Amino acid sequence: MHDIVIREATIVDGSGGRPFIADLAIDGDRISAVGGQIGPGRQEVAGKGLALMPGIIDAHTHYDAQVTWDPFCDPSPAHGVTSVVVGNCGFTIAPTQPAHRERMMRHLMRVEGMSIEALEEGIRWDFQTYPEYLDMLERQGVGPNLAVYIGHSALRTYVMGDDATSRVATDEEIAVMRGIVAEAMVAGAAGFSTSTHEQHVGDGGVPMPSRLADEREMRALMGAVGESGKGMLMVVKGSATSVPYLEGLAEAADRPMLVSAMRHHPSKPDQVFDDLRQMRAARERGNRLYGQCSCMPMSMDFTLADPYPFEAYDAWAPAIRAGSGDAYKAVLASADFRAAMKSDIENGAGARIFRGDWFKMMVAEAGTPENRGLEERSVGELAAERGVHPLDYFLDLGLSEDLRTNFTTEFSNYDVEAVGRILADPENQISLGDGGAHLSFLCEAGFGLHLLGRWVRDLGVLSLEEAVRRLTSQPANLFGFVDRGELKPGAAADILLFDPATVGIGAKRRLFDLPAGASRLRTDPVGVHGVWVNGVQVANADGPIEVGSARPGKVLREFA
Repeated sequence: MHDIVIREATIVDGSGGRPFIADLAIDGDRISAVGGQIGPGRQEVAGKGLALMPGIIDAHTHYDAQVTWDPFCDPSPAHGVTSVVVGNCGFTIAPTQPAHRERMMRHLMRVEGMSIEALEEGIRWDFQTYPEYLDMLERQGVGPNLAVYIGHSALRTYVMGDDATSRVATDEEIAVMRGIVAEAMVAGAAGFSTSTHEQHVGDGGVPMPSRLADEREMRALMGAVGESGKGMLMVVKGSATSVPYLEGLAEAADRPMLVSAMRHHPSKPDQVFDDLRQMRAARERGNRLYGQCSCMPMSMDFTLADPYPFEAYDAWAPAIRAGSGDAYKAVLASADFRAAMKSDIENGAGARIFRGDWFKMMVAEAGTPENRGLEERSVGELAAERGVHPLDYFLDLGLSEDLRTNFTTEFSNYDVEAVGRILADPENQISLGDGGAHLSFLCEAGFGLHLLGRWVRDLGVLSLEEAVRRLTSQPANLFGFVDRGELKPGAAADILLFDPATVGIGAKRRLFDLPAGASRLRTDPVGVHGVWVNGVQVANADGPIEVGSARPGKVLREFA
């Protein structure tokens, strides 16, 4: 008798092949049979009218800190995600020396929109080195499978301390960092991640450490990954970083590279297609560069108390330096500050998230009862009615409501035709769920369900089998995940059962359940009927399942 049998489901096996109706059996943590005559199961699951696929692999998350207090990385598993890759963008918490912990947490607060109170109360610092971090995760157990990059900014801080954000590394420091990367690859790192992106600003407005690295440092650290013969390179590309430069790094290391984030920006509508074209040409030359893209519009909910979309502007630096309280508010009210910001926004230099699209910025929730009538109206429209510049209206409204006004906007990736072109390229890697980061701004952990609903069912941009391949076997093959990404006998029983007619994501809800009572946005899955991680069911149609002490995920340390 099998442990679990799912009956008469439409099997979408992850290979890209045509779906077929069959039964599937699970024994222990493995798929034991797909199709044919399958005997009874101790648990029988009705799959008729539903689709069965491998669990979604989210290759771009930031659960590094959250997983130390929340082993299940909520809400990803309920959205069908059975494997997550953490440590993206170079923003890891290992290695970290005790003297640098506060600095690292404050960098994460700034660059990834994480609550400093939640980080201070929640992170378990039972490690210093990268191998110790993996060992700690294995001891505590994890809900989904977890693969972990070694991140450049944490590495630089570990070796260089305060100097990591202000200068290039010496030859001696590079040699030490290279040795740590080599050690991490032996311990089971998924690869090496870094960032050159202007938006990536740390505590006090300083550049995140990786942005100070020169080419010799990049080549040395990526070369350590290459020498291991395994592992992925991951880069968040800034506006001054060219694809040919990245190709040179990937070629020297002889490793595949994911280049993030390939979103469509209306102010530079051709840029993403130029970058992707150059990556395609690099692959034709044998250098494996792949664009990491999103199927969701980039939107954020934010207040002036935590204005992440504006913090990459040079002119915003005085506000960051002021910190909080009256000094911060005085900067926002300053005419000189506002004039500099208007110039910066109008100039449009660099890879900024917000690019002056005030008519797409809405007042989502007023901070005072008398302003409820402003909700669901754009800043651009409200400013025009009052005959003032949109930046002045935006700042004045936020200040008048003691920074409590909640704004929301779509910044990029909302042009359906353009995003459809990006998704249709079979080599582009679809992820960017960003789970664990920007929790008060956004929640895109359900990107895979959105792809299956919006881009498959509603728009027909991708076939169901192609969308499933892109969410499962494609990332599994890129990273070298062993026995994951396809429904076949002997493979890990990471499985998602869903209704193709209804699959998607629900409305955003704000919860206050992080450590220290910090808030986060959460979306609920729609159309999900079951999620299994290594044969253990972790979610059903009602959401996450209480599994007691079971933590069925694996810390992935072996890569093909």
